[in-house]
Amino acid sequence: MTRSVRFLFALAFATSGCGPANVQREPGGSGAPSATSSTGAFAQLNALSRQAGALKTPLAQYLFYRDHYEHSAGLVRGFVAQVLASTESELGAYEQALLQYPQSAPILRGTIAPLPEPLEFRAVEAADAVARLASDRRIVMINEAHHDAHTRVLTLALLPRLRAMGFTHFAAEGISEFDRELTARGYPTRDTGPYIGEPLYGEIVRTALRLGFVVVPYEADANEIERREEGQAQHLLERVFRQDSAARLFVHGGYAHVHKRGFYLATDTMAMRLRRKSGFDPLVIDQTVLRPGPADREYADYRTLVQRFGITSATLFAPRDGKEAWSLEPGVYDISVVLPPSRRVEGRPDWLDLGGERIAVAIAIDLQPTSLPCVVEARYAGESDAAIPADRLLVEHGGGQIALFLRPGDYRITASNASAHVITTQRLHVDATSAATRAPSTTR
Repeated sequence: MTRSVRFLFALAFATSGCGPANVQREPGGSGAPSATSSTGAFAQLNALSRQAGALKTPLAQYLFYRDHYEHSAGLVRGFVAQVLASTESELGAYEQALLQYPQSAPILRGTIAPLPEPLEFRAVEAADAVARLASDRRIVMINEAHHDAHTRVLTLALLPRLRAMGFTHFAAEGISEFDRELTARGYPTRDTGPYIGEPLYGEIVRTALRLGFVVVPYEADANEIERREEGQAQHLLERVFRQDSAARLFVHGGYAHVHKRGFYLATDTMAMRLRRKSGFDPLVIDQTVLRPGPADREYADYRTLVQRFGITSATLFAPRDGKEAWSLEPGVYDISVVLPPSRRVEGRPDWLDLGGERIAVAIAIDLQPTSLPCVVEARYAGESDAAIPADRLLVEHGGGQIALFLRPGDYRITASNASAHVITTQRLHVDATSAATRAPSTTR
């Protein structure tokens, strides 16, 4: 299955009621695209994906999909928009990706819980709270929205906490089983798998390896959703628990694959199947519903919760009576995490600082109009040119300051075009005084 079609396959079946506006429908409602039209649209996308796969760089793929988006219509346009949004995220154009993705507000299919009230619930920082709740679990699962890298920040925060608690294995949907040198190399490349090209996903894999997790690919190469869910669960059983009977597993998956009910997939999910096979009840966290985005695409009560509890970091709601954490859809997932609205720092989302672990660094590069569009990237000095960068930024127009979010350390900075021609390169050392100086702008 090609990268683009795998992305669409995941979104078509596994979103929390989120999909292209022109193909979305209420459960049981009418107006769904016919099987014939969907099949034809997927076939066209598959053909486009094969062409895009032959291109040298993510920037070349972005330009390719952008051109086809502008000249397409109907289902194909909606599908291409989803892939284009994922590609924009890979290039560090995170706000652009949210605007590009053609979704309406989430339509929930589980039983919806009453909103938490401050008299009954406390707003608690999510990473530490999830770690406490995972103390007696063998499996923890968290989901992501593939085009929204904000849904990868909490996983990065959980990795060291869960490792310190004795979790041994980390599995991610995007990792390819064919990158057999990943563990020995210690960092991901574009060959590591789909989605991994986005810098924060790359940082997830890099961090898991550094912490000593056994990193496990578990994707199933199947075109039918039931076979895919079964294959994923079977891979996790065989590659984790049959290899190590004492293993504790942390899974980072897409959308509804981690759900405890099959409402969104019309079949049992990977998580449900793995629970039956292993006998272990996973702790499941959703962070794809209650997150910021364009105002008309947010969950209706998202801003109410943000204002009611003054949310400024990834948050869950702990009951004051000591019972279970709050879930928007009880039984579908155990915990709902609310991601905070982002603020701009040097024109980019503030969550890129990873809770203060990275700083926004102004990159001094003189880019001529003839060099645009290009991508500015920072790679760790000790990694090869094939490594997924620590951060990257798509630059389509001149005149603006270029800022990358980086940890203290040494980097190679490059600017390159769609043909992989390196326009300029420089060395950079980052310390605590390297931060860009302009203040954040208003919340978005």
